[in-house]
Formats: sequence, C-alpha cells, structure tokens
Amino acid sequence: MAQGKSAKPQAEMVPPGAGRLAHAPGDHPPVARARIGVLLANLGTPDHYSYWPMRRYLNEFLSDKRVIDYPSWKWQPLLQAIILTKRPFSSGANYKLIWNEELNESPLMTITKAQTARIAEAMAARHGDAVMVDFCMRYGNPSTESKLRAMVEAGCEKVLFFPLYPHYAGATSATANDQFFRALMQERRQPAVRTVPEYFDHPLYIEALAQSVERAYAALPRRPDVLVASYHGMPKRYLMSGDPYHCHCAKTTRLLRERLGWDKGAIDTTFQSVFGPEEWLKPYTVEHVAELARQGKKHIAVIAPAFSADCIETLEEINGEIREAFEHAGGESFTYIPCLNDDAAHIEALTTIIDENLAGWVGAR
Repeated sequence: MAQGKSAKPQAEMVPPGAGRLAHAPGDHPPVARARIGVLLANLGTPDHYSYWPMRRYLNEFLSDKRVIDYPSWKWQPLLQAIILTKRPFSSGANYKLIWNEELNESPLMTITKAQTARIAEAMAARHGDAVMVDFCMRYGNPSTESKLRAMVEAGCEKVLFFPLYPHYAGATSATANDQFFRALMQERRQPAVRTVPEYFDHPLYIEALAQSVERAYAALPRRPDVLVASYHGMPKRYLMSGDPYHCHCAKTTRLLRERLGWDKGAIDTTFQSVFGPEEWLKPYTVEHVAELARQGKKHIAVIAPAFSADCIETLEEINGEIREAFEHAGGESFTYIPCLNDDAAHIEALTTIIDENLAGWVGAR
C-alpha cells in the first residue's frame, strides 16, 4: 500500500445486503439488513439407510420424550440394548425400498426441498427479498439450530417457525416447537418469533385435499367403494391426557367429505404406524382395510391427510404393508392418493397461511 494513503474502508468487504448502523464508530462490524425469516420444519430423515446413520436417527427420534414418554430408567436400557441393535436393519431395509438413489436422499428430503423452493418463489413474488425461506428437520439434518443460526446471521430479526403438520400433536408440532425454542436459547441476539398453529381446517388445505381426491378418482377405471383417510397414530393415553390430535383428524375427514359432497360413511378415519404394546388410536388402518375386503369392499382408495409430504409412512407402510393386508384379505384394487407434496394448490395454501401469520410483520420496519 502506498505511503500516506489510508487503508480502504472495511465496508468494501461487507456481504451483500449488509451495511453500517447510522452513527456507528468506524470499527463497528457490518450489520446485515433486517429481514424476516420463515423456517419450515418437518419430522426428519436419516442421512442414509445403512446401519449407523439409521441408528443415529432412530436414537434421536425414539429418545424424544414427546414421542416416547416412558421414564428414562425404564426406556433407555431397552432402546439402547435391544431396539437400536435390531431396528436400524429393518428400518434401513424399508428406507432402501423408497430411497432417492439419484440424489442420495430420502423422498421426504427431496419433497421438502421442492416445497421450500416453491414457497420461497411465491414469497419472493409477493415480498421481494424482505422474506427469507428455508427448512429444517426436527430429527437429523439439517438441524433446527443450524438453520436458525443461518437466518440470524443473514439478518433475520423476526422469524416465523412453521411446523408442517396440519394437525396438532405433542409428538409432532409440540416437539418441533420445543427444538426451535431450544435453538433460540443458543442465540446471543434472539430474533422476535412466532409459531404457526395447526391448519387442519383451513379452507385452502381442505380444498387442496379435495382436488387431489378428485384428480385420483377421475383417473381410475371405476370408483372405489370407500375412501380411507389414514392418519398417523398415537397412544390412546395421549388423547385421554388432553392431546387434541384425534379431534383434529376427525374434523378433517368431515370437512373433506363435505367439500366433496359425499354422503356420511363415504370416508373412513383410521390410524397407522402403531408402535409398542399399549393401545393406540383405533381403528388401525392395516386391520381396517383387511376387514373392508372381507366385507366385500374390494376397491378402495387411501389418502394420508396428516402428512404434508410423502415419506416412509406413506410410500412404504401404506403402499406396501397396508396394501398387502388389503390384497391378502381378498381386495382387488388399492389406490394410494399421494400426499399434497409440492402440488400447486398445496403451495398456495401454505403460502397463504404464512402470509396470514406474517400479518403486521411484512412491510414493517
């Protein structure tokens, strides 16, 4: 550098969108322009279907007190010594059946990325670069903590956290919020935050569900005898303790039926993914579809309204185990109606819900 000339201002090295606070001293670090963050959250996925990634994922998932609320002294020895020595193999085999080998990731990861990209595009069209959209997973990667940190570093002074579960449950929405709040505890400068509540009865969500049913039925050679709405299960004990999930599911089925204009009894509400010895919400989907076949209802369709994206529980359990139970009992045609995923009507619903929850934030400085 030439003698007598001052060094170039440090501001030349400031990242795009960042600048100095008014009246700040010359050595004050650059400050990113204030933005609003929208952080989408889904359940999670193992990094791979091999043993150790599966074990790490299952350990984190099954150690969550919101999921399994047994006392640690009773549950952890069973989990570590028995369940996690065997289940990673069986679960890994199931994941391998549906794995996106081209991208080396689970379908849930692929779909969540697509949803995030489409929501980000829609938000940019509405709000320019004032809103940053990203996603995290409750279990596995990308972690909630890492994504919140990235938003804070990008200048997000307000963050809307959106668990992508239409229905509230302690084991889904609440544990996602728990993890978000734990991540906030790590931030020296916490952003202002909001969390999006359940949206199971939002008109645009019901409309998106109805359109998916209508498209599926229009493509079939004959109308199914019954539509089964299969929701993820939970121990009945949780319902009796005050969890509203069961009621939310029942209302979704009713609203969907009313929107389709169908008679009562045209849609059955069932529950899948039973785990452990205690009683879960009934009827169990795998048993119910077999009973339908035995009753002479040989043509059925199944939809999974509790899942915002197709995953192991839909692609392998419903379209595998539950389909097999129906066919083994004499069923002839089984139609799985995919989750809403990144369907245009679904993205419109999610984007509208986001905007409703950003009220008072967007445009405010």
